[in-house]
Amino acid sequence: MRRLLLAAAAFVVAASTVPRLAHAQIDPGGDQQQEESSKKKKDDWGDKQAPLPAMRNAGPCPFVKTLYDAARYIEFKGGQEASASVGYTGEIQGVTAACAYKSDDPITVSMNLLFELGRGPQADGSSKTYRYWVAVTDRNREVLAKKTFELPVSFPAGQDRVYKSEEVKGIVIPRATPTVSGANFEVLVGFEVTPEMAAFNREGKRFRPNVGAVAAQDATKQQ
Repeated sequence: MRRLLLAAAAFVVAASTVPRLAHAQIDPGGDQQQEESSKKKKDDWGDKQAPLPAMRNAGPCPFVKTLYDAARYIEFKGGQEASASVGYTGEIQGVTAACAYKSDDPITVSMNLLFELGRGPQADGSSKTYRYWVAVTDRNREVLAKKTFELPVSFPAGQDRVYKSEEVKGIVIPRATPTVSGANFEVLVGFEVTPEMAAFNREGKRFRPNVGAVAAQDATKQQ
């Protein structure tokens, strides 16, 4: 289980309904009360329709989504964008989340991430430590807090891909007044990627992690 704590003061700007956060801080600790509440819920994060806590929220939850440019991780050996040059790959397959807040309480968010990790023909081992981040923003304007996590993965012999689920809890977004809703904030998720990887994702290009091996097998059969 991963923990991310956002500590910030929210202020409502005059003549605007969008709140601004004066400062933000991420701490690896979590909110004990939220953890106890989470233990009472069923372990059903794999269900995309995971229910929110029984308590009625004071407003909508923050938007939770994957940043498109960082949704996939694809290594190319030698800088060549070819299927035979693919090393390790990764993709965020799903994000589910729940939030809770009432009165002037802070917004607490818990989320579960599903990763698909791959090993291409140029992978140099059976294990890889990926890095991904979780960030809180005030709706496309600025990043209020961000934390990076490590995701160690081992590939069993003969397997070129594995799935792994990660739980992130303890995301806390303070509110200035009871009228500040979760709709004013976003929680974004993405891999830690290079500029070249981000450009590859932005252009919508794709390679399966085992496509190089399959192509080599087909060529051998035709000889």
